[in-house]
Amino acid sequence: MFTGLVSELGEVIALVQSADSAVITIKSPETVRDLAIGGSVSVNGTCLTAVEIGEDYFVADVMIQTLNLTSLSSLIVGSFVNLELAATLNMRMGGHIVQGHVDGVGTVREISPEVKWTKFVIEIPAPLSKYIVNQGSIALDGVSLTVGTIDDQNNFVTVWLIPETLAKTNLSRLHVGSPINIEVDVLAKYVERLMEKKSTHE
Repeated sequence: MFTGLVSELGEVIALVQSADSAVITIKSPETVRDLAIGGSVSVNGTCLTAVEIGEDYFVADVMIQTLNLTSLSSLIVGSFVNLELAATLNMRMGGHIVQGHVDGVGTVREISPEVKWTKFVIEIPAPLSKYIVNQGSIALDGVSLTVGTIDDQNNFVTVWLIPETLAKTNLSRLHVGSPINIEVDVLAKYVERLMEKKSTHE
C-alpha cells in the first residue's frame, strides 16, 4: 500500500525490453536507502518489485501485462518517474490509500498555468468515471490529488496542482497528449462490490 506522496523523482538509466517483459533500472539514491530486494516501490503509480539494488539505483522486472495496462510502456532512458516506498504502520496518511494497481491510462488534454496553481485536464477511460467524485481522491502517475471538477460528457477530470507538487513530481514534465496512469479510490470499488452482492441477495 502507498499514500500517493512522492518521495523521490527517479531517472530511468537503463531499459531492456523483450517480447514479454522489460527490465528497468532507475537511479534513485534516496529510495534505495530503505529498499530491500523483494521490496515494493511505486513507479508512476505502478507497484513494482526490486530485484536488484545498487549504491544509487534499483532494478525491477515489468511484465507484459503491466506494460499493456500502464503508461510504463512509454518510458525511455532519461525519463523521470515518481517513486514512493510502500507505506509502514507508523507513517502518517498524508495522501490517500493507493494500491499501486493502475486502473487505466488517461491522456492529458489541457495544461493551463495560473497565478497560484496549474490546471490539468485529464481525459479518463469512460468505465472509470463512475468511481470519481468531486472533491474525491484520485492518483495520477502515483500522485495523490483532489478532484476539482468532472465533465461526464467528455470523461474529463480537472485537478489543480500547486507549485510544490509540480516541483517534487514528474507532472511538471507532462504535455498535452501525454499518457498518465490513473488509479481511482479503492473505497469506491469496495462500495460497488458491496452493492452488487447486496442486490443479488434481495
